[in-house]
Amino acid sequence: MNFPAIGPTKVIAPYSITNLPPLIIGGAVLNFIYTNDPTKLPIQDILDIAFSKGLNAIDTSSYYGRSEELIGQALKNLQSKWPRDSYYICTKAGRIAENEFNYSREHVRASVKNSMKLLNTNYLDLVYMHDVEFVETPKIYEALKELRALKNEGLIKAFGFSGYPIKFLYEIAHTCAHEKKEEIGPVDCILTYSHGCLQNTALFDMYDSFINDCGIKKLLNGSILSMSLLRSGKTHDFHPARVELRDKVDEVAQFLKDSHNVELAELATRFALKRWLFDSQSQKEYPLEWNNKTSVVLGVSTVDELNSALQSYYSVKDQASDEDEKLFKLTIDKFGDYYNETWPSGLH
Repeated sequence: MNFPAIGPTKVIAPYSITNLPPLIIGGAVLNFIYTNDPTKLPIQDILDIAFSKGLNAIDTSSYYGRSEELIGQALKNLQSKWPRDSYYICTKAGRIAENEFNYSREHVRASVKNSMKLLNTNYLDLVYMHDVEFVETPKIYEALKELRALKNEGLIKAFGFSGYPIKFLYEIAHTCAHEKKEEIGPVDCILTYSHGCLQNTALFDMYDSFINDCGIKKLLNGSILSMSLLRSGKTHDFHPARVELRDKVDEVAQFLKDSHNVELAELATRFALKRWLFDSQSQKEYPLEWNNKTSVVLGVSTVDELNSALQSYYSVKDQASDEDEKLFKLTIDKFGDYYNETWPSGLH
């Protein structure tokens, strides 16, 4: 499919975290949790096409199996066409395994250096502390102090944290910006997931609070299909949602297919892209095609999935169709009491 480029196909100078493109290629799918053999995925082709369309940013983690290694090898193979200064690399530290975390300053530094080695780079554009809700709060602040030190040294360009429980993320961000202003200060970026989607729009409601109260420069919305929940296919077994919520989503997906010939995943993608990239509140302040304080992290494992995401982006760039808007409202109404339902995560 011959889509025009969404943004510049090189890093914009001077460096700013707000220059990350609206769609960021997520590396979580390069993991045995999501696929039987990530080494067989067309990673190099996906990155090459994404970069050519101005989607020149990657999000991964040391926790995502061989994701950093596989992305690093693909980037090495592409270096004659796409040199390091033409794309952004975002990764995470602190989460080692499903139930294993190490937020010590020593480990954070070692993790960042190992990520740089695997990703074939001598600096990282953005590093998050991964899934902060699983760690005691004092340890979170110590880890963020180390990320700030790494930023001061120039090994990383920006830092922040990721996690699921959105009110807890706000609490940490607010404390960094105010109570720990000298030690940490406002973090550059926060990534949360499953809170900016068709079933849960809490992130949209808290946009102003993060930007204005906490000084966040960039808010990233991950898992707009809520980790496989928002689709007509089977939800992954690891998903933490209650059975009742899964059943309700299955019911809604079947309703959309039977009554409107619409796939829930496609509708949910258009909804999240429209509401987060184009309808978020600062759009009037920034006369751009999209609000550059927001981005969406997309997990794509095939070229077809990347093209589908591009098609969805352009279908809502100017204005979602009236039919889509009606279906957005109808679907949210169909969720009933399950709309904005969450699940426990970590210590919260």
